[in-house]
Amino acid sequence: MRKFFLTVSVLSVALLVSAPTSYGQGAAKTGPTSAVLRDADLEKDSIHNLEVARNYFKLKKAYVAALKRCEEIIAGNPTFARIDEVLLIAGKSASLLADGRGKQKPALYVVFEGTTKKGLTPEEFRSGARSYLTQLINEHPQSSFRQEAEAALQAVGGPVKPEGAKP
Repeated sequence: MRKFFLTVSVLSVALLVSAPTSYGQGAAKTGPTSAVLRDADLEKDSIHNLEVARNYFKLKKAYVAALKRCEEIIAGNPTFARIDEVLLIAGKSASLLADGRGKQKPALYVVFEGTTKKGLTPEEFRSGARSYLTQLINEHPQSSFRQEAEAALQAVGGPVKPEGAKP
């Protein structure tokens, strides 16, 4: 009888000790809440670039620098958690550069075609703005930046029509 009581006591203590650890693993059954797995270091770098782009855009009115930072994020981390804000800043920066506004001259923004550098025309900036803002609206319909993007998009000529669509 003594052995039986000792065995039941040990099993009871073991059950009480292990119960809290099994509750702690309850969420492991559900898996990640997001369908996209993100690289933590890449996200951290993208957040830094977004903060710098936001600073250039809002405080310094340096739209060339803001656009370049945004394009760096779009190219390097297209699944960035806050890509909707990046697209908005890129679109609005390109739109403002098309109008020649800001503290930086639009000629500072250059692209390379082979080995030659080329500046963009106002129409090319406007086209880029339309592309970024249309992407935000189409790919992120629940974004808190959607209304602002729609207003900015109307100022540059409306959304980009998909290829093959009738006018």
